[in-house]
Amino acid sequence: MSLYGRDEIEWDQLAQAGTKFLVERAGLGKVTTYTELNFTLERRTGYRPFDFERPAERAAMGHLLGLIVVRDHERDPAAPRLMLSALVHYLGANDAGSGFYELARQVGLLSPKASKAAKEEFWIGQIKALYDRYGAPRT
Repeated sequence: MSLYGRDEIEWDQLAQAGTKFLVERAGLGKVTTYTELNFTLERRTGYRPFDFERPAERAAMGHLLGLIVVRDHERDPAAPRLMLSALVHYLGANDAGSGFYELARQVGLLSPKASKAAKEEFWIGQIKALYDRYGAPRT
């Protein structure tokens, strides 16, 4: 079955490469952008990049980040539930996108009625916990 013009094998390989890249970023104590993630996925997998000029392609990147989060939880269900997608933000921005918070609600990590301050606190907490989990150096 094809979703957003990509088959299951492609989604699987993109999710694996995306997970590896985000774990690397967390280990370095760094966040990333959608642009950098997109470039890295293209380079590491050879698949066509997401075209962020098109709404369907932006939605496809959101789908990929959702896959990464869900598969990470499935890999180690006993571990605290963290969202690797917390590390990805818009170029020139210092916040997670609305899709991040929606996914957090869907997986039960964030209240549907969370205030803006609660969302920001959740996001920052996720980033810090990811740095701790993957051994980011302390500064």
